[in-house]
Amino acid sequence: IRPRDWSSDVCSSDLLAHIRASTKIFADETTAPVLDPGRGRTKTGQLWAYARDDRPWGGADPPVVAYVYAPDRKAERPKAHLAGFTGVLQVDGYAGYRALAGENDVQLAFCWAHVRRRFYELATAGPAPIASEALQRIAALYEIEQGIRGRGANERRAVRQDKLRPLIAAFEPWLREKLALISQKTKLAEAIRYALTRWEGLTRFIDDGRIEIDSNVVERAIRPIALNRKNTLFAGSDGGGEHWAIIASLIETCKLNS
Repeated sequence: IRPRDWSSDVCSSDLLAHIRASTKIFADETTAPVLDPGRGRTKTGQLWAYARDDRPWGGADPPVVAYVYAPDRKAERPKAHLAGFTGVLQVDGYAGYRALAGENDVQLAFCWAHVRRRFYELATAGPAPIASEALQRIAALYEIEQGIRGRGANERRAVRQDKLRPLIAAFEPWLREKLALISQKTKLAEAIRYALTRWEGLTRFIDDGRIEIDSNVVERAIRPIALNRKNTLFAGSDGGGEHWAIIASLIETCKLNS
């Protein structure tokens, strides 16, 4: 392929077409420093990542990830990238994805790893009995998930209904009880509210064996971008950011498929 033939629009329409045709995908985004000519500094662009990986539940479609460069993090970006997609979108807590779900036939599934991270930061900073117990309760969910990884969607759903649902059902009132006992201005209160305000999306995986407990699939796809960012420092232009997205899409999809 000659460099002048490379187009981020073509790349996006090709790889994203495969992803949008799925019924369960992941999304995430990370910063992409881009040289801002004339100002002697860089500006902050975004690399949006969209991934499909059905291997954890035995799906037949091959894994794929597509990155799309954009000059900002506005909610209109994922709405445009995923136009026409219907199904489950698994994401972190970024509010921009809520707008997409509000207009399209899209259900949001949220990430327990992001919930866990907030309690973990509190528990490792010093004595924090509530945060520590929250971590134990989340660990129990992950222990069950570990036992059903790679099994079929129906089997995963059945195990979750039997073993996970009671734990989740007890977790929510426990969080509300603890929230009522502490100052609402603390980091602990923020961590609890983060979970409770996303509870529907956090518990959606119980009733659908295709959904993961977290969005680590796309988190892993973002990690090489973050590491490479330290080496390259910045893209030379918005066009360079688009080429960055193309090459990352090709390389990371190849890696997913061994």
